[in-house]
Amino acid sequence: MRTTHRRTHGVRRALTGALLAGLTLLTSAGAAVADDPSASASPAEDEAGPTEAGTTFRTATALKQDQTGTAQASAGDYLYWVFPADAGQRPTVEATVKLPGSAARRGTSTWQVDVYDGLRRRQACMYGHQTRKAAADAATVELSCVLRTVRSWSEPWANDPLPGSYYIRLTVVDLPAADLGLPVGVEVKATTKEQGGAHDVDGTLSEPLVPGVSAASAGEGDASAPPRASGEPEDGWASGWWTDRWLWTVGGGVLAALAAVFGYSLTRGRGRPARVPQGV
Repeated sequence: MRTTHRRTHGVRRALTGALLAGLTLLTSAGAAVADDPSASASPAEDEAGPTEAGTTFRTATALKQDQTGTAQASAGDYLYWVFPADAGQRPTVEATVKLPGSAARRGTSTWQVDVYDGLRRRQACMYGHQTRKAAADAATVELSCVLRTVRSWSEPWANDPLPGSYYIRLTVVDLPAADLGLPVGVEVKATTKEQGGAHDVDGTLSEPLVPGVSAASAGEGDASAPPRASGEPEDGWASGWWTDRWLWTVGGGVLAALAAVFGYSLTRGRGRPARVPQGV
């Protein structure tokens, strides 16, 4: 009986040790998240946003995530902004158009917001109000577009969102001719939501889809090289190695260790029966 008790006590100690080891790994992983710059990046919403918009892709105004950009324009202009989005993020674009007084307008107008990636491929909206009609007496029109989750890698033939720059284009697509050129005010905001490791895929891009990033990388250290590509996140592209898949991996390892120890305790038996002499 003493042998059995000693063996049971040893199994309990082994199980406790395995559990403590798993907790140590999880604690270390949590500390890594706290040390990861991407997990503690300061929001940009406290900074003043840009007060103008570009009129082409090349002159698009840089916009940080969670930052509101404003602009004064004329009905019929094409307005462009650009913001960064990294792997694992799901971007959302919101735009508000402040229309002139109804006395100055001749009829209804239809406004539309489009989002393009760094290759200038139009990205479809999962949901939102991408196109909206404003009545002749409406004061504002609100638009929105929620994109798919950005993937770290994709097949060349696919149109999946990839890390890099994303261009916002806002314009009116239907307007009475007499209303062209009327002044309008615009507010645009781009936000992202982290989707976690459920959307992780194997593989990464050699460079994010940012115009000019290849030239900027090749010219690092050269005073005559072009400036670093605009629109890059403050903590760099995909700077954090952490995803919640690590939790599942570590948790699975702990459970496997516990199962192995428990299975060993079952198959080992109860040792020498007490009625059998020691010398036999």
